[in-house]
Amino acid sequence: MTVEKPIRVLVVEDDPVAADAHVMYVGRVPGFVAVGKAHTGAEARRALERTPVDLLLLDLHLPDVHGLQLARSLRAAGYHADVIAVTSARDLAVVREGVSLGVVQYVLKPFTFATLRDRLVRYAEFRGAAGEASGQDEVDRALATLRAPTPAALPKGLSAPTLERVTVTLRDCADGMTATGVAEAVGISRITARRYLEHLVDAGRAARSPQYGTVGRPELQYRWVKGQ
Repeated sequence: MTVEKPIRVLVVEDDPVAADAHVMYVGRVPGFVAVGKAHTGAEARRALERTPVDLLLLDLHLPDVHGLQLARSLRAAGYHADVIAVTSARDLAVVREGVSLGVVQYVLKPFTFATLRDRLVRYAEFRGAAGEASGQDEVDRALATLRAPTPAALPKGLSAPTLERVTVTLRDCADGMTATGVAEAVGISRITARRYLEHLVDAGRAARSPQYGTVGRPELQYRWVKGQ
């Protein structure tokens, strides 16, 4: 039986904490292995000289070079690793430029493990496609594996930007938070915060449990579900 080799990933991220998190995320996706991390473009080049790499998880804002400039120089030097770009920028001109440089996916910060896992799994499916296509439909299906599914519509009254802020706030608090705490941190009402938190619970991304105090009714404590 032939054992497929894991897809080797180099994490290029200037923030040491984020780099460690991305390495951990990659290691949790079957079929992938993080072979190293680099905090600058220069470190990335040295890492590529030492270790074969299939995929770069590349932050575009590095201290010594823009990520797309690094990708361009690597292509010129004969490195053919694909790129998943990680960025907080939303400039579509940058997205278009990246397509010609081997950027197969974009992941916007901040993102969850589930988001990166989806991108990696789709990349693996695309990479694993082999043989000759029977026609246009099969080519289209292969390319479609790289595209993320259309996100499900949010319940009426919920907005994606606020949901993202609630998500980040809850995810960053290891001990969990009440609706009151989230409301104060995000700048929304307690009732609104609870609606967003209940949406995360319904989606399986958060869990709730009663928090008992000394007097009065218990207040619900919400915690981020690890692995999401």
